[in-house]
Amino acid sequence: MLIDVGNIKKALSQTLPGQISHRKMLPPNRELSAQPDELSRIKHSSVLLLLFIENNELNACLIKRPARMKHHAGQIALPGGRIEKGETALETALRETWEEIGITSDQIVILGSLSEIYVQVSRFQIHPFVGWLDKKPEFVINENEVEKTISFPLKLTTNSFEEVELETLTGTLKVPCFRFEDEIIWGATAMILSELKDILVR
Repeated sequence: MLIDVGNIKKALSQTLPGQISHRKMLPPNRELSAQPDELSRIKHSSVLLLLFIENNELNACLIKRPARMKHHAGQIALPGGRIEKGETALETALRETWEEIGITSDQIVILGSLSEIYVQVSRFQIHPFVGWLDKKPEFVINENEVEKTISFPLKLTTNSFEEVELETLTGTLKVPCFRFEDEIIWGATAMILSELKDILVR
């Protein structure tokens, strides 16, 4: 797996696998694209996948959402949120990263972006960006939006994923996931990690 910042940036500039990677981690009975009757209700959001080296391994910064949140409560996610009027998708990702985990934009080198993902349950169209940090940062979390941060070793995505039964908004589902430190990483976050893995190992 690539851990050199220049090579990661180069890999992101090439043709992205998109839905080929996303389908590996797609929960059952979910669509990857909005249906015609959903198009007018799409909510655009963006997230930032922050990478850094720790113990000679490539890590990603994940967050756990508090259980009381309206959307994706208790789930493992990436810093990000809904795009506000007048903002670009990248500006939103950087602003939300600062608001949620205290990392300022001057610490981050943007390497590129990954393929967009549509989350059918919440009707969010997610625009993922990839950023680089020179070292593991000191996180300052906003407890209203983040329960904790997780340094996730990306080498774990190269193993075969697991399946687990979860209670979701649409009932009990058996979903593909990655497990780490007693946490279950599934849904859009797992799909984003799947695409990054496929880019870094090809």
